Amino acid sequence: MSQFFEIHPDNPQKRLIGQAVSIIRDGGVIVYPTDSCYALGCHVGDKQAMERIARIRKTDAKHNFTLVCRDLSDISTYARVDNMAFRTLKSLTPAPYTFILKATNEVPRRLQNPKRKTIGIRIPDNAICQALLEELGEPMMSSTLIMPDKELPETDAEEIRELLEKHVDLIIDGGHCGFEPTTVLEMGDNGEIEVFRKGRGDLSFLD
Repeated sequence: MSQFFEIHPDNPQKRLIGQAVSIIRDGGVIVYPTDSCYALGCHVGDKQAMERIARIRKTDAKHNFTLVCRDLSDISTYARVDNMAFRTLKSLTPAPYTFILKATNEVPRRLQNPKRKTIGIRIPDNAICQALLEELGEPMMSSTLIMPDKELPETDAEEIRELLEKHVDLIIDGGHCGFEPTTVLEMGDNGEIEVFRKGRGDLSFLD
């Protein structure tokens, strides 16, 4: 049976954030809010936790997991970013975008796209998510909480509790989240940007 924390969306309780991070470090899978919708998260180095998320989502080997980062300081460790791409990322974060970038050797193969050798990077504008990452001190592996038989993400923590309380270790209720996932952008060479998915992130900067 999972734990259920009600965490303030603007002023996250430090004690509960600390307990949540302990669960992540112990191999747990959590449900947490972001600036787009609720997501599943676990420790980046935990293969078993990642496999649990894949079972919940019923994803295949081609599914792209995302590294959720506190800020751009972790980017160069996990992704190959030239100066032009870095400036773009800096201007657009934190916000509801997922950036597809070439992965470095630091990224476990199971997290990379098997053919393209890429990784999704995300820097959310959400106080609870930022507090978790601050306490954790490293990125978290993540996947949008979309159940296998649905097209839209889950938005209500109590409903998520009914669905997943036997399948995850912690559900964080951070208030109502939206149902629109992130905008996904692939960052190519020489500043080229390809829109993989239009989501919550604004695309007017491309005009």
